[in-house]
Amino acid sequence: MTEGARAGQAGKAVRHARFAIAVVFCVHGSVTGSFATRVPWIQEHAHASPGQLGFALAFGAIGASVAMPLAGWVSHRFGSRAALRGLLALWTLALVLPSLAPNLVALGAAMFVYGATAGMSDVAMNALGVEVENRLGRSIMSGLHGMWSAGALLGSAGGTLAAHLGVNAQVHHALAAAVLTVAGVTACQWVLDLRPEQEEEPPPRFALPPRSALIIGAVGFCAVFAEGASLDWSAVYLHDVLTTSAGLAAASTTGFTLTMAVARIAGDALVNRFGPVRTVRGGGVLATLGGFLVVVAPNPALAMTGFALMGLGIAVVVPLAFVAAGRSSSRPTQAIAGVATIMYTSGLVAPSTVGSIAQASSLVVSFGVVTVLCCGLAAGAGVLRTGEREAVRASSAGTAATDRS
Repeated sequence: MTEGARAGQAGKAVRHARFAIAVVFCVHGSVTGSFATRVPWIQEHAHASPGQLGFALAFGAIGASVAMPLAGWVSHRFGSRAALRGLLALWTLALVLPSLAPNLVALGAAMFVYGATAGMSDVAMNALGVEVENRLGRSIMSGLHGMWSAGALLGSAGGTLAAHLGVNAQVHHALAAAVLTVAGVTACQWVLDLRPEQEEEPPPRFALPPRSALIIGAVGFCAVFAEGASLDWSAVYLHDVLTTSAGLAAASTTGFTLTMAVARIAGDALVNRFGPVRTVRGGGVLATLGGFLVVVAPNPALAMTGFALMGLGIAVVVPLAFVAAGRSSSRPTQAIAGVATIMYTSGLVAPSTVGSIAQASSLVVSFGVVTVLCCGLAAGAGVLRTGEREAVRASSAGTAATDRS
């Protein structure tokens, strides 16, 4: 086979891998959307109070934080394709567990497994997404996360319909898990199959992330904190601070979610043109302006504009943090796991921190703190610098020798 033919086959494999990993992101998001819409049914089935439900749901984030460092070892042991196929199947099947829980203890255990499988598959798919981006030589990670958001919306739509029709959540989640497992496992046939060199030592099952991942994770922390605060508290802010109706308050959260999804889908074009640093720096300025408008808003319209601007500003930070982590270390999966753990922790503490600050002072002060964190995006954007494209291509060329796709 000629060099040109080999290059053509390799290019075709990478293009197939790009579409396959996009489907994987969509499937992953669909599980989250399917679960979120049936939480009221799960709460009633487990006979849990609101406080008990919050306690049980926290075990999802705990499970993810504990298990994510394992993803690198699993990928090294089985190869990236088999690892993603297995971890994604475990995640889609874990959707069934919370609806089966008859009490609080069982629900906490189910959420721990649900979160652990979510976190490990999240790390594996982001690591492969970063590798595909490296080989293509252009940004695709923002669009992949946009596909995750699209999947979450699809899953939410299906869950809303099932709830409206009065379908038992156990039946709904069993059917959704079956469909999503088949879709995910099928898509994994075309993702890149990366194998380590024979002499390469396996990563430890649990290891602290490299220092570079901690710095990158700090930027991701700011973005995820703002996202979690806005998702959980924007409607409350409009209702309590600006005395709007429940419907208008809910529309603010919907608007924030939609602006994030649209910005992620369109974000790759901005990153390809301006680079990750300038894109995040500009996003940080937008998010800071949005937070300022929320804090000073005398009416709902201005506050909703502020939340929408925050959604636009922070949308691309998480995918770019994963890209920077993957390129910052000789063990990209371990670095991505470290950044993901920091960001999951941020998502866990953000809602309760906003509530605690509001209890001690007010929601306005809480979102003043969020605005300061948005300033951190603009100030810290430089840590997402990933080097020249030629260096990236050179790095990925060495990996291609171990690609079994």
